[in-house]
Amino acid sequence: MISAFSHLLRLSRAGFVFAREGVFALVDTRPLPVPARTAIALAQLIERPGAKDGGSRLAAALRRLGPTYVKLGQFLATRPDVVGQVIARDLESLQDKMPAFPQAEAEAVVAAALEKPLTAAYASFGPAMAAASIAQVHRAEIEKDGVRKVVAVKIIRPGIQRRFKVDLDAFFYVARKAEAFSPEAERLRLVEVVDTLARSVALEMDFRLEAAALSEMAENTRDDTSFRVPTVDWDRTAREVLTMEWIDGTRLNDRATLEAKGFDLPSLGANVIQSFLRHALRDGFFHADMHPGNLFVDDDGRLVAVDFGIMGRLGPKERRFLAEILFGFITRDYQRVAQVHFDAGYVPRHHSVEAFAQAIRAIGEPIHNRTAEDISMAKLLTLLFEVTGLFDMRTRPELILLQKTMVVVEGVARALDPKLDMWTTADPVVREWIARNLGPVGKLEGAAQGAGEIGRFISQVPSLLTRAGTLLDQIDDITRNGLVLSPQTVEAIGQAEQRRNRWTAAALWVIAILLGWIAWMMV
Repeated sequence: MISAFSHLLRLSRAGFVFAREGVFALVDTRPLPVPARTAIALAQLIERPGAKDGGSRLAAALRRLGPTYVKLGQFLATRPDVVGQVIARDLESLQDKMPAFPQAEAEAVVAAALEKPLTAAYASFGPAMAAASIAQVHRAEIEKDGVRKVVAVKIIRPGIQRRFKVDLDAFFYVARKAEAFSPEAERLRLVEVVDTLARSVALEMDFRLEAAALSEMAENTRDDTSFRVPTVDWDRTAREVLTMEWIDGTRLNDRATLEAKGFDLPSLGANVIQSFLRHALRDGFFHADMHPGNLFVDDDGRLVAVDFGIMGRLGPKERRFLAEILFGFITRDYQRVAQVHFDAGYVPRHHSVEAFAQAIRAIGEPIHNRTAEDISMAKLLTLLFEVTGLFDMRTRPELILLQKTMVVVEGVARALDPKLDMWTTADPVVREWIARNLGPVGKLEGAAQGAGEIGRFISQVPSLLTRAGTLLDQIDDITRNGLVLSPQTVEAIGQAEQRRNRWTAAALWVIAILLGWIAWMMV
């Protein structure tokens, strides 16, 4: 329970920062119980006069609390189902920019990670070009056969693993308590949300995994003529260091330079959409952070993506789900869109497919009365997920990440071509996937795969029967003799309960004293 006490202290500090930045002014207190409304009213008393207006208050508070909270804000921007559409949009502006750590520290991290002197790994090693909460990037050179090549070196921020672990433990504590006392928090699966964030951060902090993501996407897109990714230098890559090809392209948000170089901006916008859908549907593996700062155009006109710390995966069921709903909306087959939700098991069977199709029609029909540039595929998916909540569809983190990425991708594409027709652009990619996977060839491959699965199951039947027999014997023993706990186990349970009650009481007293002190200071 000492850890619970330390979590409460850290969260008390976060609460104080939220109060000072005026975050609690954004909370609608009407549905809250009286104690909660009173606590929020007291918190608003210590709001600093210069607190920013609107949703930027939350972003300002997260920046003050440090890199873990910045990353939390960025992650929650991908979860409008948890924080709401308004706050999610405000958090999208939260920039992951931090001061660079010293050059000497960066060089020491590289030397230790690669287990060799810096001069033995690189012909030259320049200062930091960009710095974020987890890492910073340096421009360097390597030499091979007398030829120098420019590379980008991504280096982890010293001590960041410990900082994230402490803060994430506190997030888990809050999520577990919230789910224990709030049915709405349990429906939103807050523990799973924090777990997804923790896994995402863990992947981001192991650059070998980012290098593997780069390598996997390079294999997936090796035959694509309009998209590529940087090559990885595995000899100079470790857990804390990632060395890759330096991209000398034009950022996708630099419209003036793109126009000056003669690029066809509408074609680039279409390429962004089609590349994303191709990766999601064909490969089931997509870049989940495709904002303009991570997208370049090389001199050959190819789209180049960087920063593969956040990736999304879709299994066969999710890919079919995405293709079917997009195709259903394109062809106005709302019954098909509804049925695929039920086939995937996303909507409970006690609901009516026809009633669900009617709700989906209410979303789809208005878009067919608008011009192409007024139709937002991302907004449509957002409305779709809102409607599914009425039919008890539980949150699907992988689909929410997909939908949020599509919002960003669509925004990038429309910035290049405001008149972009999303449906015409998406249609060939979706139809290709439908024909390939749901047509005759796909059905034959599915049948062959099913036969293989049956064969593997039959080969495991003897082992399964043996395990089932053992389990039945154990259940029979419990039925006859009951479930017996040893005296040591009973005593340990009692002691743990006593410690929990003691530390909970102490923590409540500390919080009460802090609130009293704040109120006294205000007087």
